[in-house]
Parts: sequence; C-alpha cells; structure tokens
Amino acid sequence: MSLLTSNSHSMSEEEIDEYSDGTVKLRNPNIELMDQDILYHLALGSESHDLNEMFGDVKFVCMGGTPKRMENFAHFIMNEIGYKLPAGTMLQDISAYSYRYSMYKVGPVLCVSHGMGTPSVSILMHEMIKLMYHAKCQDPVFIRIGTCGGIGVEGGTVIITEDALDGQLRNSHEFTILGETIHRPAKLDKKLARELKALASPDDPYDTIIGKTLCTNDFYEGQGRLDGAFCDFSESDKMAYLEKLSANGVVNIEMESTIFAALTYHAGIKAAVVCVALLNRLNGDQVNAPKEVMNEWQARPQILVARYIRKVLAQKGQLKGIFGAQGSIKSPRRFKLVQQESQAHE
Repeated sequence: MSLLTSNSHSMSEEEIDEYSDGTVKLRNPNIELMDQDILYHLALGSESHDLNEMFGDVKFVCMGGTPKRMENFAHFIMNEIGYKLPAGTMLQDISAYSYRYSMYKVGPVLCVSHGMGTPSVSILMHEMIKLMYHAKCQDPVFIRIGTCGGIGVEGGTVIITEDALDGQLRNSHEFTILGETIHRPAKLDKKLARELKALASPDDPYDTIIGKTLCTNDFYEGQGRLDGAFCDFSESDKMAYLEKLSANGVVNIEMESTIFAALTYHAGIKAAVVCVALLNRLNGDQVNAPKEVMNEWQARPQILVARYIRKVLAQKGQLKGIFGAQGSIKSPRRFKLVQQESQAHE
C-alpha cells in the first residue's frame, strides 16, 4: 500500500532544506480544503483567531510535561530575556479553556505543556506544527525540557539527547496507521545538541552530557522497574537490561523523545531534547530526592535552554529590541476576543 511507501521513508536533507522561506510546511493537502482548522486541544482555530498576529513572531517552542513547570519556565525566560509585559497585565494561559494543555507566550518564546507519554505528546505536536504553519512562523526551534531516569549518571545531571531510541533500540518511532505498522526516523538536530552542550558552564555545579535516550511507553515495567503493580522479572534481569542499555550508549530513560523527534523531523523542524536525571537507575527505582532538591534540579535544563535562546537572540540583534517590547499581549481587545472564542470550544 502507498501508506507504507509515503510515510516510512527517511526524509532527506534536500527535503528539509527545500523550505527556503523558513516557514513550516504541512504534509497534508486536506488542511487547505477546510473552512477552518480547529486546533481543538489548544482552544484555537485558524479562522476564529488571527494566528499570524498572535504567534507569527515565535522563534522558540519550549515544551515540558506539566502546566506548572511551563508556567514557571515562562516567568523564568521572561526575566532571562528581559521581556516586559504592559503595565497592569500578567501572563495568561492561552489554552486555559481547552482544559488539556497550557500555553504561555513570552515574546518569541512559546512555553507549552505536553502531558506525559507519547500519545499526549503526539496530539500536541500535530496541533503545534499546524499552529506554526497557520502563524507563518519562520525557522521555529522546538525544545523539549524534561526529567528522566539516568543510567550510570547521578541525579541532577543534565542530559542532551543525541539519538532517541525505542524499546527495541531502534532510532525511530513506530506508528499504526490504517492498520499498518510504519516507522518514522526519530532524528534530532545534532548541531543544535552540540550548541546546547557548548553552553554548559565550567562553573555549573553539575555535569551536562550528550548521549542516547531510551523512550518507553510505560514508567514501570517498560523501564524495568521492580516497584510497579506488576513485575514478572528479577533484580538480576533488570540489571542485565540496564547494563545492556548502557553498553549501547544509552544514558537516560524517559517517555516522550521518539514521538517528539519523529514528528519534528517529519515536519523539517530543528529540535532538541534536554532533560535532568532525577536518579541513577543503576542504584534504584524510586525517585526520593527531597522536594527542594528536585526543584533545583528541574531548573537546570531551563537554565541551559535560556542560555541558548539569549545567545540566538543576541546574535540576531534582537535581544535589545525585546527589552523594550510591549509584551505578549499585543491588543487587550483581541486578547478578550481570543478568550471568548476559546470559551466557545469548551
């Protein structure tokens, strides 16, 4: 069938580079035939909202698991790039009325929660890629900021993903579409990974490394944990598995990287994954670091990503301009209309 042929091939560099204007192109001709493309899970629409006005200046899309983490990152990046909101306003959750994902805009930075696991990320990624298309964003960079379990690395270590691997150590993501199983390459931008690694400071009181990431569909059995509701393997089985992963260059385990990499690569979008290890899985299964320690660890990937954003904006001569900007709410009147339209999808 043509489905396998058209969707399972590896995208060549030529296919990615052909988007010379830098805008995101969709690989779906049906979108142009629709009266309106409703981004249902974001409470946005291509006709109900002026997506170009709202999001056309976005250069960085930063994603993380929980709404609170991304709200915190939005406030953090606001300070890091010196972005100022208009007097009397505050950051608003643009997708609040979807009751599914949270989204905050800080000038050229979009901060979005993606939930937990590949299905939740897949839904968000489809709609975020379409949002970039409708908004006519140029050369957006997607970065996932998350947490993970380390393999042979201590808690607090920042890990930049070099290759995203599935449970069978394949550098791809498996999809079932119309009953057929297909694979799409789960490739991340290695140049971007090196740029991020170069921004680690010798003064950082923790290590920042690059390595392979294992993406699983489960937190417990799928990651070889002994503390789930079910467990049909032994401690020695678990350790043999983790040692096999380590021998293959895997330094951490999480649950989102392959779908994130596969969909960004399929769309020709530059992307990276930056996580912090919450524990060394060779030493145990449960995350038991004190809350204040966990909070400090979770800030570490955000610090690295903020350094990258500042660097890029400074190189483009845009950092100074942002310091004098008027904030992410361009028009109070339009902002009110956006809220009303979002509520209509409740």
